[in-house]
Amino acid sequence: MASLAVSGAAPGLRGAPFTLALIAVAVVIFVFGRWFDSSYAFFIGYVVVQYIVLGTAWNILGGYTGYVNFGITAFFAIGAYSTVALHKLVPTLPLPAMIVVSGVLAGLVGLGTGYLTLRLRGVFFSIATLALAVVVQTLITNWDFVGGARGAYVLRPKVAPLIGGEYVQYLFLLMLGMGVIVLATARAIERSSLGYGFAAIRDDEGAAEASGVPTLKLKLIATTLSGGFMGMAGAPLPFYVTYLDPASGFSLNYAVNAIAMPLIGGTGSWLGPVVGAVLVGGLQEFLRVTISSAVNVLVAGVLMVAFVIAAPQGIVGLFQRKR
Repeated sequence: MASLAVSGAAPGLRGAPFTLALIAVAVVIFVFGRWFDSSYAFFIGYVVVQYIVLGTAWNILGGYTGYVNFGITAFFAIGAYSTVALHKLVPTLPLPAMIVVSGVLAGLVGLGTGYLTLRLRGVFFSIATLALAVVVQTLITNWDFVGGARGAYVLRPKVAPLIGGEYVQYLFLLMLGMGVIVLATARAIERSSLGYGFAAIRDDEGAAEASGVPTLKLKLIATTLSGGFMGMAGAPLPFYVTYLDPASGFSLNYAVNAIAMPLIGGTGSWLGPVVGAVLVGGLQEFLRVTISSAVNVLVAGVLMVAFVIAAPQGIVGLFQRKR
């Protein structure tokens, strides 16, 4: 593992220009949004970037290592309800600190879940993660401190700290920051020996183990990173919706979209979840306004089936193959 860390350091350094480019793009998007001055645009932008973070987090485990995680809502809701609990315990705690704490808690749950379940493979692992979502939802539904089944209200400030303006702009800015961190991490993984280890597990775990790849340790890293980023994606949700109950925190939309968007965009690249989130998220928002939000899951499901049949490697993989 020492050689893994050393060999992975150089790609991390080479990734600095990419990270700076991501920051520049995020700044341009935010400045343009402030100039456009539309609350609705910020609400849409928040949802799309949230799905970029969530889809990329799922892709680290499901795409890079080939372990399909159906427990997305468990980690997402851990992040959201951690914010509710922290807001009640320490009302003056800034939201960025809540996001960090939520990510750490969700990452620890991911580590524990991975340690207990990663000896399972294939569909057995997927069923175990689905069971995790059911267990977490049952616990939160019966936890009165965070609202339980009746839900909890979280009133967001009228004015955003530091930047002024509406609070939704601040939420969008924080989600953009998370997007930069998650995408930079995903790309760094791809171009390091850590990513090669993940790919070896995905292609043939038995052969990788026989070749000396520390498969369990790498899978634990993947589950921890994936769970932590999912928790971070869910942390600002209470301030975004202002009312959080188990039905919204464990919504099927999050689980379906987090899997569908990387599959549609392409699971083999950091760019895949971005393309999928922009395409599917934009289409869902258009249909929500013109028809109903009830069709969101249907749209994601139909597109996922269509792309699995027509382009198994997703949009990015299709263009790469043609090139």
